Amino acid sequence: MENSFSPYALRRIILEQSKRAGVGHIGSSLSVADIIVALYRDVLNIPSLQDQNRDRFVLSKGHAALALYAALFLRKIISKDELESFCGDGTAVGVHPEHVLRGVDFSTGSLGHGLSIGAGAALAARLQDSDRRVFVLISDAECNEGSLWEAVMFSAHHKLSNLIAIIDLNGQQALGYTKDICDLAPLEQKWKAFGWDVRIIDGHNVTEIVNTINVLNTNSASPHVLLAQTTFGKGVSYMESQLKWHYWPMSDDEFELALREIEETV
Repeated sequence: MENSFSPYALRRIILEQSKRAGVGHIGSSLSVADIIVALYRDVLNIPSLQDQNRDRFVLSKGHAALALYAALFLRKIISKDELESFCGDGTAVGVHPEHVLRGVDFSTGSLGHGLSIGAGAALAARLQDSDRRVFVLISDAECNEGSLWEAVMFSAHHKLSNLIAIIDLNGQQALGYTKDICDLAPLEQKWKAFGWDVRIIDGHNVTEIVNTINVLNTNSASPHVLLAQTTFGKGVSYMESQLKWHYWPMSDDEFELALREIEETV
């Protein structure tokens, strides 16, 4: 079961490596686990890392990097030793992804800038007459950032239909709930107003995520955004929608309970 590419396998790796390293960002990584599985198991066209026409992925919410590292391991892009160097001295497998690591095209972590990178990559694909797609995974709190909306306008103006943004709509951020810090509602209408094709999906339903992406017209006139409704800390009851698990590490008892709970979902 550990080596199968499933949401369970991804969540188990997130919990194990977070516990081993004694670091947080667990809830953020669990929130996007199903989206990452959908992308890296079923959607992204990556024949090899040397293929210039491979799809590109930008993890704009870079603090969820552990979910990405788990996917790179399950796809055999990084080794077990590299995975287990997470947050160690001198490692390329840090809290935020860096492009020095195989399989990471773009360094991220400064929130609100990932969509700008993705827009540039999508425009580059057009200029190179490539049919590769660009996927950007964004946190809902990043929609508080002005630089993101500049990229939204730029992408619509240039009709970057090969650009697919996915928003992890879990309703919270580091220090509070998004509705209290800077209310985003109605987010659907905001993106539509800027000329994007908007789809609302269940961010924990892998089949729905994949099927929605598969019907997108990447030769149309509009970039695409999927509003993925998710639960922060998904799969671990005591973490779900709890702010402290943005940063908090697990105790031994909490770790064992988390493992038991995700096993119940298999």
